[in-house]
Amino acid sequence: MAGHSKWANIQHRKGRQDEKRGKAWTRVIREIMVAARQGGGDPAANPRLRLAIDKAKAVNLPADTVKRNIDKATGNLEGVQYEEIRYEGYGIGGAAIIVDCMTDNRVRTVAEVRHAFSKHGGNLGTEGSVAFQFKHCGQLVFAPGTDEDKVMELALEAGAEDVIGDDDGAIEVLSAPADFEAVKNALEAAGLRPELAEVTMRAENTVALTGEDAQRMRRLLDVIEDLDDVQDVYHNAEIEE
Repeated sequence: MAGHSKWANIQHRKGRQDEKRGKAWTRVIREIMVAARQGGGDPAANPRLRLAIDKAKAVNLPADTVKRNIDKATGNLEGVQYEEIRYEGYGIGGAAIIVDCMTDNRVRTVAEVRHAFSKHGGNLGTEGSVAFQFKHCGQLVFAPGTDEDKVMELALEAGAEDVIGDDDGAIEVLSAPADFEAVKNALEAAGLRPELAEVTMRAENTVALTGEDAQRMRRLLDVIEDLDDVQDVYHNAEIEE
């Protein structure tokens, strides 16, 4: 199957994450705390916590920090209680945006998100206004030049739903969220390491933005991502600058 060209967007996103390691730690800590509070502090019995710990390792979060925040979340230590909130809205050119937050102050968070949208050319929508344009799934992206036949064979055998060859040579593997870990482990065991591996909200269709519109959209996304309470931002813009 042919897919959209998204390699440049993924590289930009990875670069942004590398620039903001301090914020990456904060986001991972919140994810660990929410995962542990909801599913317990034992990673073996809590898939969401296992994925959060994987993210912690990827950004070099110290193991004792991980343990301390699991203890806080499960009541062994006193800690802040975070709640998850999702906001939906529109960016430049009608592009759809989902903003996932973890916060200890809902009033502060919605005010900051609304302000970011309105100041930079977007509009905050109502619940459900854009989520139907996305699919909740596991996603692994392999760099251009990866052996697509090998990826396809291993991924489908491990339970993946689809393998997509993008226009720029990147390869996407999609799975149900529950199967993500098994698919990722099978591919990595065969020496195939993805550039991106996460449970995500993947856009079903994209909106192409170029020139000034692309720059404005990038700016809007950067401002939203920089908000303290924001964990993840998903959008359907194909940004070409």
